Amino acid sequence: MKIVLCVKQVPDTSDIKWTENNTIQREGLESITNPYDVYAFESALRLKNKYGNVSITALTMGPGQAEEMLRKFIALGADNGVLLCDKKFAGADTYATGKTIASAIESKISDYDLIVCGQFAVDGDTAQTGPSIANFLGIPQVTYVKEILEYSEGSVLLVRELDCGVETVRVKLPALICVLDNDFEPTRATINGIARGQAAKIERYGIDDIDLGVEQAGLKGSPTYVSKAFRAPQKQVECEFLTSCDDLAHQIKVCGGLCE
Repeated sequence: MKIVLCVKQVPDTSDIKWTENNTIQREGLESITNPYDVYAFESALRLKNKYGNVSITALTMGPGQAEEMLRKFIALGADNGVLLCDKKFAGADTYATGKTIASAIESKISDYDLIVCGQFAVDGDTAQTGPSIANFLGIPQVTYVKEILEYSEGSVLLVRELDCGVETVRVKLPALICVLDNDFEPTRATINGIARGQAAKIERYGIDDIDLGVEQAGLKGSPTYVSKAFRAPQKQVECEFLTSCDDLAHQIKVCGGLCE
C-alpha cells in the first residue's frame, strides 16, 4: 500500500507578514507544521505499523525551508519526501494549490493507493484543499475522518465524525481522506530516525516537472482575490469581578434581567 501524505507549514500567527497581493508571505517566516497534518500522519503511521507493507511519501508545496519539515516526518517514520518548490507556485489559493498538488501526484506518484490530508490548515481554515485534490484526480474522498479501522481487499474502513454522531464508511482505493484531530499519542523520533531524516534525499519539483502551465499555478491560477488583509484590532474590556450571590443578583437587576 502506498500512501501520499499531504502536509503544510503554517506561519507563526504572532509574526504574519503580507505580500503586496494580500497573501501571506511565507519565505523566511518562522513556521510550524500544521497540527491537523500531524493527526493525518499519525493515522497513516498506524496503518504502516499494523500492516507492515505500507510506504508513506510526505509531500508539501512551499519555499525551500519546508524541506526541514519533510525530514522531520521521515525521522518519525515516513519513507520519502517530495517538495514542490517554485516561485510560480507563490500566492496560490486552495483551487490552484489543489490543482498543483494533484498534478504532481499524477505525474510523479501515480501508483498511490491512499492520499491522507489534514482536515484543516490553521492559517486558512477553509477545508478545501483536500477535496480539491480529490476532485482534480477524479477519486472518491471521505472528510472528517477520526480513525482508519482497517485496510483490506483494496479498500479502507473509516470512522468519520458527523454533527449528529459518527459514521463507519468503507471506501474503495485509490481515494483521499481528510483527518480530524484524534487521541493518538504523537510519535517521537528516535536517534536512528533523526539520522535517517537528515540523510534522506528530498525530491524537488518545479512547475516544469509536473506538467502544469504557468497560468494554472500560483497567483495567476487562483480565482480567489483577496481585496484586503489586516489584523483585527485588540480591544481592552473593563471587567468587574462578582464575589457573592447578592452582587450577582444586583447586577442582573441593573442589566434588566430577571431574578427570583
